[in-house]
Amino acid sequence: MASSSSSRPSSSLSLINNPRNNKYDVFLSFRGEETRDSFTSHLYSALCQTNIETFIDDQLVRGNEISQSLLDAIEASSISVIVFSEGYASSRWCLDELLKILDCRKEYAQIVIPVFYRVDPSHVRKQIESFGVSFSKLGERFPDKKQRWSSALTEAANLSGFDSHVFRNESELIKTVVDEILERLLKVAPFDNKNQLVGVESRVEEIESLLAAAPILGIWGIGGVGKTTIARVIFNKISRNFEGSCFLQNVREESQSPGGLARLQQKLFKEVLKDVNVIPDIDFNIRRLSRRKVLIVLDDVTSFSQIKSLIRGSDWFLPESRIILTTRDQQVLKSWVVKERDIYEMKVLEHNHALELFSRHAFKQNRPREAVYKELSEKVINYAQGVPLALEILGCYLFGREKEVWESAINKLKRFPNMEIQNVLKVSFDDLDDEEKNIFLDIVCFFKREDKDFIIKFLNACGFDAQIGISDLVNKSLIVIHNNQITMHDLLQEMGREVVKQESVNNPGERSRLWHYEDIIEVLTFNTGTEKIEGICFDMSKVKQICLYLDTFTKMHKLRFLKFYNSISEGKSKCMVSNCQGPILAKVRYFHWDGYPLTSLPSNIYPDKLVFLEIPRSNIEQLWDCGFQHHGKFKKTVTAVWNFCAKTPSPSLIPHLNNLVSLNLIGCPKLKRLPAEISSAGNLEEIRLNGTAIEELPSSIECVPRLLDLDLQNCKRLKSLPSSLCKLKSLKSLYLNGCSNLQRLPDELGDLEALEYLHAMVTAIREVPSSIVCLHNARDIYFNRSKGNQQMGLSLPITLSLDGLYNLTYLDLSDCCTQSYLKILVSYPL
Repeated sequence: MASSSSSRPSSSLSLINNPRNNKYDVFLSFRGEETRDSFTSHLYSALCQTNIETFIDDQLVRGNEISQSLLDAIEASSISVIVFSEGYASSRWCLDELLKILDCRKEYAQIVIPVFYRVDPSHVRKQIESFGVSFSKLGERFPDKKQRWSSALTEAANLSGFDSHVFRNESELIKTVVDEILERLLKVAPFDNKNQLVGVESRVEEIESLLAAAPILGIWGIGGVGKTTIARVIFNKISRNFEGSCFLQNVREESQSPGGLARLQQKLFKEVLKDVNVIPDIDFNIRRLSRRKVLIVLDDVTSFSQIKSLIRGSDWFLPESRIILTTRDQQVLKSWVVKERDIYEMKVLEHNHALELFSRHAFKQNRPREAVYKELSEKVINYAQGVPLALEILGCYLFGREKEVWESAINKLKRFPNMEIQNVLKVSFDDLDDEEKNIFLDIVCFFKREDKDFIIKFLNACGFDAQIGISDLVNKSLIVIHNNQITMHDLLQEMGREVVKQESVNNPGERSRLWHYEDIIEVLTFNTGTEKIEGICFDMSKVKQICLYLDTFTKMHKLRFLKFYNSISEGKSKCMVSNCQGPILAKVRYFHWDGYPLTSLPSNIYPDKLVFLEIPRSNIEQLWDCGFQHHGKFKKTVTAVWNFCAKTPSPSLIPHLNNLVSLNLIGCPKLKRLPAEISSAGNLEEIRLNGTAIEELPSSIECVPRLLDLDLQNCKRLKSLPSSLCKLKSLKSLYLNGCSNLQRLPDELGDLEALEYLHAMVTAIREVPSSIVCLHNARDIYFNRSKGNQQMGLSLPITLSLDGLYNLTYLDLSDCCTQSYLKILVSYPL
């Protein structure tokens, strides 16, 4: 046969892993004069329509010797199909092809499938009848090859193949042959691509199970996690079961170019309808699709409009048809009415598979070569965290390099992320709107692994619509909510932080968010902060000493988030603060300073906007001193004296705390009392005064209707609680452990109808009020180790019954007087 080929574009179905690095799935060997324009042409067409890369000789001109290019094509094929016809043995070319094919079978385990087209297999095997006559004539011309050809014909005819005589018609024969070829290809290397297909067997089984009942299936996950790869494997495996199929890759990228969607439509119609001259009438072509059992894969879709433009609605297709969509945005699937149970979340690789995939690229084998590389490989795998794209890129990058180069590259990754990986992940970020980008960057820089409700409150206070924004980020696979905490893949966090760094590569003071201690030290030390800074998160354990200037925050007009914390040990701040007086920071919503060194907050903290105020382990004596500035809606400025000792401040000078949600003053030993002005904190949910010197709570505490948690543990100077506390209908937790001078609880304690946790261990409480039986929602009550009456212990009313504590799960009264304690046990429903 002549030495030319005709083939379709390369198909990813060529998964067989062998030394020849196969270029073709199938090589067709046939007698051109007999079958080229009939059976073989139909077989070739069917193979191409099933996306099987096929080599066929379509050149009629022949020379005396079989060409090297033809021999190379045989060697570069995974399967050879030999179409034996009546005159096959009359062609020297065909018999030389046969010899080469059988050589490849021995050397490379190439699959050989004989098809006996209108010729008896025994005639080929024994070279008899008319088939034998043709062979004998050729053998007389080439006696030196006759025996080799004869042995080859016998060997090939003994292989499992197909006899056209047992089929009703040629179309049935062709379908059976194509199905067998697909099955053999997949069985040889079902999911064992040398470079990509690791750990997909179970995933394929799960997706196939879903497809059995789901006409529309979504595959959802972060960029680079393998959505396209798994969709391609599924497509190649099942496409033969459909009348038409098409895999549209990179829909997002293609649709962004001019006329891109139109080109995708044409490709879809041509491949599914098997019509190269399809007319440009969308409705007509969709109707044609609706009459066929089809398989369509739309890869990397990013919007509902893309799906609608390409395939209209799901109700246009037969129930037996299947549509697979891959996307980074789960909402796209939901918008197209993909049921939640039919959305397959593509997760990262587990450790063993990650090591195998990385090793295939880095060492060209399944495991690291040496022990020293095993340890280094583990570091890379920890960095990539199971993302196949990252494992492949880093594996190729490190292949063939020395140990010292590996160590240098790994150290570099800690400072400079791999941009090839970053560019793939950044696609999801680029598709966000401006508000979603800001929410994502806030989470990336400040709030990873923080409570979702806390983050939402902060973001809402900053003017964002946090609920919908966070929901969109979850749908786009950028963040994950687990146990009500927001987290994300480390590579996505790295990508987001790199976005911020690129705002100003050389000057961190020009960036919107600062979190790295070296950048923060540079900005604070040299006073290079600008109005672009919106947030600072500074781990003070990283620095021995730092001095803030008088006007350190002067230019940071947009500062919304300020957190100075100590990640290693509790204690005083290491930052030496000369003076924090300056302009009002009107946008600060979150203020946290662990070990704040001054005795009061500076006037640049604007209470009207604060949502979270946290000053743990500090020497603060009062919140604001007489320098407090009050901006009522930024329209006027008044000077207020807001001293914690003040009993009756002028109403016009009372600062507003209406946005405050959390007040944390844990471990502030010089703080003696809360102000009466706490009544303005109508949204306050948490007060933490553990370890302060507070002596009493103001009666105005009743004006904090949303208070959920009150922590007064180890407030050793606290002697009593105001009865107004019992008007807090939302209070769920009251912690009094270690209040060694607290002698009594309010008689109206039972009015705390929402209270679930009452902890009062190691106190001076002598008597429990009888109203405790009205705490119907109480879960845990602790009164053990009371230091009230050393001889009699904690006194309980003799007639007390706990039948009203319906939800109680734990009760500790182990230091109560014996008689009362026994009565409690008898009456309590065990």
